[in-house]
Amino acid sequence: MTDRRDPKHSADSREERLRQALRANLARRKAQARARAAVENNDKTIPDADGETGKDS
Repeated sequence: MTDRRDPKHSADSREERLRQALRANLARRKAQARARAAVENNDKTIPDADGETGKDS
């Protein structure tokens, strides 16, 4: 009549969902950091209108 769920199973599945979400979030943040670093690195090496690269020579 009532749908009883095993509390241990529910806790395990919740922990697994949280673990997967944390991994996905970490991977996304690492990818964003790599992309930002690549953009910053490119900005320093691409010459601007005056021919300056942004690096100290």
